[in-house]
Amino acid sequence: MDALIHATHDELAALCGRFGARRLELFGSATGERFDSEARDLDFLVEFDPSGPGGPADRYFGMLEALQALYARPVDLVDVTAIRNPFFLEAIEASRTVLHAA
Repeated sequence: MDALIHATHDELAALCGRFGARRLELFGSATGERFDSEARDLDFLVEFDPSGPGGPADRYFGMLEALQALYARPVDLVDVTAIRNPFFLEAIEASRTVLHAA
């Protein structure tokens, strides 16, 4: 998966700027060496700048659609501020990989 993410680094940075994402991380199976790039979706964590362009829904759904178009596959996009379950945070902690931080 590293090759795919590295190949789109500039596009990811542009998307983060366009939708006001302060931080974008990859997590889950896509961060492992045994990731099946042909059959799996991608899981992202995002933290938006509240003063970013557009409203919260515009930023979230715009980013989701843009990531799906960029990678031509389903994407799960989780807004970090919406996570309330500490067990979920603990489960993903080991696989979190920062892709963009402003």
